[in-house]
Amino acid sequence: VQLQASGGGLVRAGDSLRLSCLASERTFSNFSDTGMGWFRQAPGKDREFVAAIPASGAFSSVGAAVKGRFFISRDNAKNAVYLQMNNLKPEDTAVYYCAVSRIRHVQTHPKFYDFWGQGTLVTVSS
Repeated sequence: VQLQASGGGLVRAGDSLRLSCLASERTFSNFSDTGMGWFRQAPGKDREFVAAIPASGAFSSVGAAVKGRFFISRDNAKNAVYLQMNNLKPEDTAVYYCAVSRIRHVQTHPKFYDFWGQGTLVTVSS
């Protein structure tokens, strides 16, 4: 497994969750030179951009639907990227995927990502 996402679960509206994604050192010896992103896909819907962070970690980009509630961060020393999700809503229910891009800068389209994790399910009840 190259990317391992975790932290999903069943929560109530208004709760918080923190997703983690760990990248294998064997595959990503240059993790600090990669862009990272989170996407989500709800049943019957297209994959949706959630958040992205460049190699430097100096700033981030988040999707309009989660702006002000979700925050992405990374720890290059641990080959990890995180997604802090606050004030969750039922419409946030989806499988969440982390992804790695060889491009150092922020990318919001999934076509620019080269490796994907297996996904972690987040279910938000009303």
